Amino acid sequence: MSNRSSKLGKIYIVIIFLLLYMPILYLIIYSFSKGTTMTNFRGFSLTHYGELFHDKRMLAIFLDTVLIALLSSVFSTIIGTLGALGISNAKRERSRQTLLSLNNILLVSPDVIMGASFLIFFTSLKVPLGFWSVLLSHIAFEIPIVVLMVLPRLDEMSPSLINAATDLGATSGQVLSRVVLPFIQPGIIAGFFMAITYSLDDFAVTFFVTGNGFTTLSVEIYSRARQGISLEINALAGIMFVFSLILVIVYYFIENHNLVSRRKKDKLGVANQ
Repeated sequence: MSNRSSKLGKIYIVIIFLLLYMPILYLIIYSFSKGTTMTNFRGFSLTHYGELFHDKRMLAIFLDTVLIALLSSVFSTIIGTLGALGISNAKRERSRQTLLSLNNILLVSPDVIMGASFLIFFTSLKVPLGFWSVLLSHIAFEIPIVVLMVLPRLDEMSPSLINAATDLGATSGQVLSRVVLPFIQPGIIAGFFMAITYSLDDFAVTFFVTGNGFTTLSVEIYSRARQGISLEINALAGIMFVFSLILVIVYYFIENHNLVSRRKKDKLGVANQ
């Protein structure tokens, strides 16, 4: 019975991954077609990648999108980590739960409502829509994600670590930099990469806060798709997929390095005892 359940589980996983990846592979395969539509594959060609790299507007939008993703992720990771520390250090449980609820509300709020809210906010303050409005919006909706990734690591940390550091004469700054931050580092890294993913993926919020002279890939692809799907978009999808794959590989190696380092420290600790 257990063997049968195991086989069914494997088949189920394979089907799920096929459903997830088949549309992506379908797009990428047709990016190498000589044709101009996705009806027939007419032989291997890099024509559409050549068109993409000669499209200066699309390249500029790609660089702007990556820049927004990196900057917003850095700032949201810093602010989100500080926010997670503040929630974790809340003295009253009621205050902690209230702050968590406010953070979670932002996570589950519809993107359309958030986008409209940002638009009204920037318009009322007479902030011009463009690079800065998009950057500030991305930072705002990425902060709750970082908080959610960092908080579990803080909850896992034993208070005895901080008490031991304090008893040894460590200042508050030393406790933060040498005890707390190294311990929650995996959560911070995970929050940073999740923030990048959400920034690259966002459409609804960005659609509301972009100006006439600035846009991102998601908004540009939507605008071009309304005029008819071009295989240049397929080529762009292939490049973005490779870019996302590189991010996943980098995250994997960082996590693996941290895991190996922790195991070595644990072994050294046991040996010293």
